[in-house]
Amino acid sequence: MSNTETTLNKQSALNSKKKNKKNIAFWCWMFVLPNMILFILFQLWPIVSSWFYAMSNWNGLSSSIEFIGLANFKELVQDKYFWNAFKNVFIYSFGSVPFQLILGLLFAVILNNPKLKFASVYRTFIFLPVITSAAIIGIIMSFIWSSDGAVNYLLMQIGLLDTPIDFLGSMTWAMPTVIMVSIWMSTGINMIFWLAGLQGIPKELYEAAYMDGAGHIRTFFSITLPLLVPIGAVILLFNVAFSLRAFDLIKTLTDGGPFFATDVVSTYIYSAAFAGEIGQPRMGYGSAAGVFFGFTIVFLMLFIQYLRNKVKANSHV
Repeated sequence: MSNTETTLNKQSALNSKKKNKKNIAFWCWMFVLPNMILFILFQLWPIVSSWFYAMSNWNGLSSSIEFIGLANFKELVQDKYFWNAFKNVFIYSFGSVPFQLILGLLFAVILNNPKLKFASVYRTFIFLPVITSAAIIGIIMSFIWSSDGAVNYLLMQIGLLDTPIDFLGSMTWAMPTVIMVSIWMSTGINMIFWLAGLQGIPKELYEAAYMDGAGHIRTFFSITLPLLVPIGAVILLFNVAFSLRAFDLIKTLTDGGPFFATDVVSTYIYSAAFAGEIGQPRMGYGSAAGVFFGFTIVFLMLFIQYLRNKVKANSHV
């Protein structure tokens, strides 16, 4: 075969390879396209449009939209009800997230024991609240925690209460009750996350530790916990993000009451956008509150990510 024919064959093979790569890229984009369209319609467009609505006076119903610049944001920072909701959402987050993480880790360590019988059954029961709609849980729990509900009945039967307490109607008890329900509802998903981390730890490390005479408590604090720190930071990130966006559970459980005691930013935005202070919807003002709080969440997530990177860097030292 001559040099010319060899060169032509190589060029043909190269062109065929490029054509195959283009075909693969084309079909990759075709498979991704439906998801991209849904993302643009239901994620990107609402985000972009909310910026425009945040700088307008619009009730969400009329065709006329008045551009008012930063007036909504100026009104927002002077609104005491917004700052009350802002404070409440962090109380809710800081009150629920640590217990969700600790209980999830506790259950994960217990159920990760291969000698435990019926571990899969226990996991299923703990995980059941996760696959149940938060709105349904809120409605059911509103009956259970009411003044004539099961909780009051049980406490009165064992002698801890003389008269029933309206847990969801009390400014003192409403937020702790919502937090307890949230912990019960979200512990299961944290257990699964921790289980994934535990099952990724090499068993040889535990065997070596036991051979050196270390007990279960020592191995937990010297092996398990340090190796779970990276995935724990990710779990913390997810939990904080989800807790700050809490809406359906609080909406169905207390509707932000009593007297705004459990009103969080999501319920505040809903009320402002679809009801307003005097019964008129204010979509523009609600969008401004959403944009403002969105920035808060982004900065908080960046801060947690920064701490995660610092811990990860120190763990490699």
